[in-house]
Amino acid sequence: MRSISTVRSVRFEPLAAKQATSVIPIVFASSGDPVAGGLVASLARPGGNVTGLATLVPDLAGKRLELLREVVPGLGRLAVLGNVGNPISVLEMGEVTTAARTLGLEVVTLEIRRAQDVAPAVEALKGRADALYVCIDALVNTNRIRINTSALGVRLPTMHGSRDYVEAGGLMSYGANYPDLFRRTGDYVDKILRGAKAADIPVEQPTKFDLVVNQTTAKALGLTVPPNLLARADEVIE
Repeated sequence: MRSISTVRSVRFEPLAAKQATSVIPIVFASSGDPVAGGLVASLARPGGNVTGLATLVPDLAGKRLELLREVVPGLGRLAVLGNVGNPISVLEMGEVTTAARTLGLEVVTLEIRRAQDVAPAVEALKGRADALYVCIDALVNTNRIRINTSALGVRLPTMHGSRDYVEAGGLMSYGANYPDLFRRTGDYVDKILRGAKAADIPVEQPTKFDLVVNQTTAKALGLTVPPNLLARADEVIE
């Protein structure tokens, strides 16, 4: 049996951990697309020293836009903000753009690489978009308050992939329930400690999803969230 110190469980930057070792088993608690991101060979057979849970970030783009249209019925122009230094964010931006155009929406893309890019990028949207879709990412997460404050300043409703952003003033989010993913990560570590190989443990996908709405932000933007959407929400922040 391996000692606990020989297993790494990581939430952020799993690719960096993989690049640091090909021997120590690595379990990631969340990855937008571990195959496209180069973490594993396939979901069914990871094939290396890395396995864990995928969050399906790009795959949920269409669902998020449908929810956003319920709150912003006149939505015609969508801005998409993402860190182009992150391959998963680039992938998500592409998925959002495709989904938006399928819904007949015009798309404005905002590419950022550092924190200083956020405020001017969002401020440039004034009068050019009806809502802002924010692609989840470590850089973006660190600057979520700045993003939401800037968006509110130009009266842009925001859609996110995690409740953290809504707690920081975003309008709404829809995505995997991260506490559930973290609990399930423990099962992976347990299997490896009992002798299983990371290469043979399939990457699993979320089974629980959360819809979170910030009513305070909605009111500040002059938006009325439909009662049926509030009834479906897992959490409403007042």
